Amino acid sequence: MAVEAASIRVPSLWSIVLAGGEGERTRPFVESWLGYHKPKQYCTFSGERSLFQQTIDRADALGSASRRVVVVARHHLDEANRQLGGRPRGVLVAQPVNRGTGAGVLLALARIRATTPSGLAVVYPSDHFVAPEDAFLRVVARAVEGARRHPTSLVLLGVAPDGPESDYGWIRPGAAVGPLRRVDAFVEKPPRATCEALMAEGALWNTMVVAGSLEAFWRLAARTVPESTSLFSLYWDAAGTPWEADTLDLVYELLSSSDFSRDVLERARDRLFVMPLEGALWSDWGRPERIARTLRSVGAEPAFSERHLDAAAASSSPP
Repeated sequence: MAVEAASIRVPSLWSIVLAGGEGERTRPFVESWLGYHKPKQYCTFSGERSLFQQTIDRADALGSASRRVVVVARHHLDEANRQLGGRPRGVLVAQPVNRGTGAGVLLALARIRATTPSGLAVVYPSDHFVAPEDAFLRVVARAVEGARRHPTSLVLLGVAPDGPESDYGWIRPGAAVGPLRRVDAFVEKPPRATCEALMAEGALWNTMVVAGSLEAFWRLAARTVPESTSLFSLYWDAAGTPWEADTLDLVYELLSSSDFSRDVLERARDRLFVMPLEGALWSDWGRPERIARTLRSVGAEPAFSERHLDAAAASSSPP
């Protein structure tokens, strides 16, 4: 069932949905379960909606579908279109190759800025689980309001950890500014001992859900990854013209890979706030056992069985 959040809808908000990943960390599990590989965002692990469809529904509950830009891999375009069936298509942009989340965000921003010079946007990774969705969106709406009050900065959602998770990126919050906190440091996938120390300090997990003005996103990217923004300016100029597709191919041929969190956010901490995600469960489903554990915690029936988890674990174990 789609999320209902009309009471917190944000007028004129742009949604950027990142769906270009290949799901390599969950490949053995998915292949054991389905018999073939499918990136985890397109998988329906429980219920009737895939992670991708859940993300689309959340984005459309807070903003308008006409202002939703979805970034997918070109070879997954048919799957994305199939899963959008019955939902407004919005704007769908296909990357020729995967150049990381930095490229995905910039591609969406360039596509938006080709027609809309100003406004607010939220970036949503499409392979994360959240529940309840209404509670999550209420926090996102507050982050958008924080970004409105601080138009030259971005607001990132962080989650209080429930364990020393080494697979996640961590955020060390700084001074409070109203409901927001400044960001003192990022720590990417630290060892367990460091995770335990970060937990004791009140550090948060990085969700990569980010709100901000279009101008702030672009300016901070131009400051931290100037070569990438210069290339995407070419696409910006070509969007909507007969040479749009050829320009996009050229941009990606010349483009280096980048990670939006590491290469943009971490280098622009002076223009970054973090807001704790309270009242909702969030999980990055990068490991099969985490998927199963989360579904059990919310009382959801998994679409897979324990034998698929066992087969995945056996295939990934060293000989």
